[in-house]
Amino acid sequence: MRIAEIYRSVQGEGLLTGVPSVFVRTSGCNLRCWFCDTPYTSWHAEGGDMSIDEIVAHVEEWDCPNVVVTGGEPMLWAELIPLCQRLHAIGRHITIETAGTLDLPVVCDLMSISPKFASSAPPVEKSAHWSRRHERERHRPAVIHRLLRDYKYQLKFVVDGPADLEELGSYLAEFPEIVRGRVLLMPQGTEPFELERRTLWLRPFCETHGFVFCPRKHIEWYGPVRGT
Repeated sequence: MRIAEIYRSVQGEGLLTGVPSVFVRTSGCNLRCWFCDTPYTSWHAEGGDMSIDEIVAHVEEWDCPNVVVTGGEPMLWAELIPLCQRLHAIGRHITIETAGTLDLPVVCDLMSISPKFASSAPPVEKSAHWSRRHERERHRPAVIHRLLRDYKYQLKFVVDGPADLEELGSYLAEFPEIVRGRVLLMPQGTEPFELERRTLWLRPFCETHGFVFCPRKHIEWYGPVRGT
């Protein structure tokens, strides 16, 4: 399993914001969002192969009950199945962060799904191949239906501009089983000024329509740096 980094920090996004967690970040992704904040796991994938035993040993170095398996896209790796089984066996609360385009029968306590809007595709001039592939693969309804059915979930959407909010309405109409209180809208950005600018209109939208506003607290706490 290719791993970019393993570290202990505090969850900065989602329903478990503020919870101390060990992050296991896999490397490799089947999508290429233009705003990806971990390009070292996608556009320029780093990391090395680690066995399940090695990953679990690193996790156990910290006395921390919460583990977040993120990426990249962790569902790329079939080894995620035995890894989650091992983490569950040692009593860890497991969050998996996924774009919801790939499906594995994993054990987890929270499935954190981040569907990608059309605006996330890289421009053709940057990479025609990835622009086409990203658009082709970013939406997999059958996978989303299965994840919503079988797991406790949160849906975390990155919102870049008002046009994304129109697409959000169409998306939710496609999945009537989604509970609005588990829909989190997060401003796109890796710099405080970007987040503040988008927060000005996104937070009121959430309050009006019954969604959860999702700040990127780790940017506020630590800045846009790795290992946080």
